[in-house]
Amino acid sequence: MTDSRIIELFDTTLRDGTQGEGVNLSITDKLLITERLDDFGIDIIEGGWPGSNPKDEEYFQKVKSRKLKNARITAFGSTARFPDKIESDNNLNKLVRAETPYVSIFGKTWRFHSKESLGLSDDENAELIFGSVKYLSDKGINVIFDAEHFFDGYKDDPQFAIKMLQAAESGGALTLVLCDTNGGSLPSEIKTITTEVAKYVCKPLGIHCHNDSELGVANSLAAIEAGALHVQGTINGVGERCGNANLCSIIPNLLLKMNLQTKTKINLDHLTSLSNYVFELMNLVPHSRAAFVGKSAFAHKGGIHVSSVLKNSKMYEHIEPVIVGNQQRVIVSDLSGQSNIRYKAKELGIELPDKTEFSKNFVSSIKALEYEGFQFDGAEASFELLLRDELGELSKYFEITYAKINVMFDDNGNEYSEAVLKVVVDGVEEHTAADGHGPVNALDNALRKALTRFYPEISRIHLVDYKVRVLGDRDGTAAKVRVLIESSDGELTWSTVGVSENIIIASLQAITDSINYKLLNSKHAEKNTEKISMP
Repeated sequence: MTDSRIIELFDTTLRDGTQGEGVNLSITDKLLITERLDDFGIDIIEGGWPGSNPKDEEYFQKVKSRKLKNARITAFGSTARFPDKIESDNNLNKLVRAETPYVSIFGKTWRFHSKESLGLSDDENAELIFGSVKYLSDKGINVIFDAEHFFDGYKDDPQFAIKMLQAAESGGALTLVLCDTNGGSLPSEIKTITTEVAKYVCKPLGIHCHNDSELGVANSLAAIEAGALHVQGTINGVGERCGNANLCSIIPNLLLKMNLQTKTKINLDHLTSLSNYVFELMNLVPHSRAAFVGKSAFAHKGGIHVSSVLKNSKMYEHIEPVIVGNQQRVIVSDLSGQSNIRYKAKELGIELPDKTEFSKNFVSSIKALEYEGFQFDGAEASFELLLRDELGELSKYFEITYAKINVMFDDNGNEYSEAVLKVVVDGVEEHTAADGHGPVNALDNALRKALTRFYPEISRIHLVDYKVRVLGDRDGTAAKVRVLIESSDGELTWSTVGVSENIIIASLQAITDSINYKLLNSKHAEKNTEKISMP
């Protein structure tokens, strides 16, 4: 049978998500994310808690001027503090002044909390919930009631938890959201309890899960299986402690695996870019192994896997990556087979000889280099240079014939680094020197200085990341090091690698590859332009 239910998507990245450690968004950031969520197809966006800080109050004022196509904004807050002071409650009145079409308020549905935290009897807590919801509903606001700690409360005393839900429903709440606030419930518990609760209320049920047991997504889907029509979560699962249920996993599972519909059409092929965009504004490193949207979600390394994927990707991919805006990747490593090499060559637009002998030999070369400490699954630019060199397609743009690094300290102990280089380009020798913040930076500066007059395009290159890993910790200071450099010219980003017992030499290898890769791409671009411009 086809499930004809329509699921409402509620995003709390801007409120619950910002409670995560290391997450901080400016008002501008929040407004930009709001527009991206709206464009993606989110139904309700929880913008913040106007009663908690001035920044959220300002957000609600500014978001009014944004012309949103799909989403409705909701302000978040709590029920009033005292049952007999609802109309004068400052928190509730700030929610009213936010002038949002929706308001989500939480109330205590675990007796342990209402009694210990608020000091209220069962009837007083129910009255507090009823009165708070009714006060907002009577003003024409759509109220979503978040039943805080509902599953813990239900497991403690089902009658109390349900009584609090019914109080919110009687007050006029449109949706009753069951919250696994501590994130400690199992999917089987969520499904059973949600099914049972639906017998006692008429309004639609929602689900709000935290990820403390790594079950936030599973629990959310279990609640929907049990009949919930509203699901809350955050982009990338950001949030307090271990985070919230991850909408980047919930949404594709709803649409692709459960065959459900959402109130607003979701631009699912924008999912990966939305995930990366939110990570970028939060200044967080994307989770490469994240389901659906991670860089490694559709990455293949084992030779047998790659051979199968080339025949039919369904053998090792549960969906087509493009559906969620991601892409298939094949990684070259010591686990590689000929299939990996041929896949990467095709991806790079490189034509390999028909004879399998070339692929076999090149695979052996890659494996030998990885045995020495090289790693190409994180340095694909270096891999391309190796492959083109093996095919005789790589020009020798420059040669370093002399290098000297001086690291000195003045009387005050301040470090002074200087690099002296001799570089030959087309038979012309350039002798140069440059200072730097440390020997590697001095080396990089000197090489750029020597080459810029020959290749002006390298002036656009800047270092994005620099990583050093010691290989073989038993060798102490004689151990090899692997240097991984990520570079960018403002349009493309690429990674290169170097390995040596000497960190300076390893760095020079990676820097040299980085510049060679830029020059290679520049020359290819020039050739393509010449072809296009020919009569």
